[in-house]
Formats: sequence, structure tokens, C-alpha cells
Amino acid sequence: MTARPSRGAGAKPGGSAQRILGVDPGTVVTGWGVVEMLGSSLRHLAHGTIGSSANLGQGGRLRRIYRGLQEVIEQYKPERVSLEKVFFARNAQSALKLGQARGVALLAAAENGVSVYEYTSAEIKQAVVGYGQASKEQVAMMIGSLLHLSGKIPADAADALAAAICCLHERAFQTRVMAARAVYASAESPGKTRGLKAARE
Repeated sequence: MTARPSRGAGAKPGGSAQRILGVDPGTVVTGWGVVEMLGSSLRHLAHGTIGSSANLGQGGRLRRIYRGLQEVIEQYKPERVSLEKVFFARNAQSALKLGQARGVALLAAAENGVSVYEYTSAEIKQAVVGYGQASKEQVAMMIGSLLHLSGKIPADAADALAAAICCLHERAFQTRVMAARAVYASAESPGKTRGLKAARE
């Protein structure tokens, strides 16, 4: 497993930071990336790839992915795991192998009690680039810009970081919606309405 940790890597500090592990599963190379959000600021913690030798059988490759993701989850303790939904593959055999790799990622998350959220490719690209049909190159460039990373990011790790950012953006949006609903509910409460009526009278 190759990894590129940045400043602040390790167990999550106190505070209200939200930490997400993005995973781009594949039987040859699985990418992963850990991103944290504090307020509206994104913070890169680490990214890397879990590679498999061509000499390994499918079972050996899946075991390597599982163990690698277990290590990442244990070290960075994410709140959620974010995965891309898969709708197609080059052929039935490729789809089967990809499904097995995804299953291993789901198992690693489940055994550590981490919730999994899935997004379409278009949703992830929209969240990161602002365009649902963006190319892999555009996604990688935007990831570098958003997370202030220099140098080339492996494509699989860039996709994993993008999945993590998509999940964080969704959580931030949901938080804003819930806050707005609370304000609206407070304004529309019976006590509030009676108070306004009394003031008008």
C-alpha cells in the first residue's frame, strides 16, 4: 500500500471536524483518500493506493484490499466511507471483479462500524468540479487546487479524494438545510404566532 500523509495525519482531534474516507475500489489498484472539513475549510490528511501483483489470484487481491483499508480506517478513524456507485463495466467479468472489490470495501467499513454513502460519478464530479461530465484530468486538477496539493496525484487516489469531498459537501448542505428548518419552525410555532398577534393588537 502506498500512502501520502500530510500534516495532521492520525487520530481525529477534538472539535466539530468531519472526517471522510473516500474509496475508489479496483482489483488491480484501489485508491483511497482521507479529507476533513472544519467549518467550510477542507483539509487533506492522506491519500494512497493499494496495489496488487499480477501474480496474485483474485482472492489474494481482495485480501490485500481488505487489509489495506482496515489499516487506513484504524489509523484515521473516519466518520463515513464514501464510494462511487457503479452502473456499468467493460464486460460482465470486469463488473463481477469490481463488485467483489466494492464488497470488500463495504465489509471493512461495516466491521469498523463506519457508515457507507454512495454517489454517482456525475454527483461526485458536480460536487468537485461543478460539471457532472468532467474528465479525470479536470477532477485531479481541481482536487489539487481544493486541497492545496502539489505534484501529480494518482488517478485512483484523486477519484477517492473526490468521493470524500462529495460526501462532505452533502453533509454541509444538509446541516444548512436543518438549521434553516429550525429557524422556520421557530418562527411558525404557536407561541410565536400568538405573540405576533398580540403585538399587532
